[in-house]
Amino acid sequence: MAQGRTDQLQGQRVTSLSRAEFHQQHLADARNEALRLFQQKTVLQGAWLNWVAGQIYSLRPAAYASMVRRELQRLQEPEGP
Repeated sequence: MAQGRTDQLQGQRVTSLSRAEFHQQHLADARNEALRLFQQKTVLQGAWLNWVAGQIYSLRPAAYASMVRRELQRLQEPEGP
């Protein structure tokens, strides 16, 4: 799944879009990818951290990988009051 997403985004250069445009275009995909990765946490348990790091490392472009990383971080934060 991550590989397919990488292939689709690889040809896009973040510099050809403003950061805001890139973020807006790919936010839903980044959230879906982060959710997919997060859902594997209960399955992989102790092996999840190394696995998810590898998955994020393989994402391209780097701006997209950063978006997924931020969304994954958001999913792991405890919900406030």
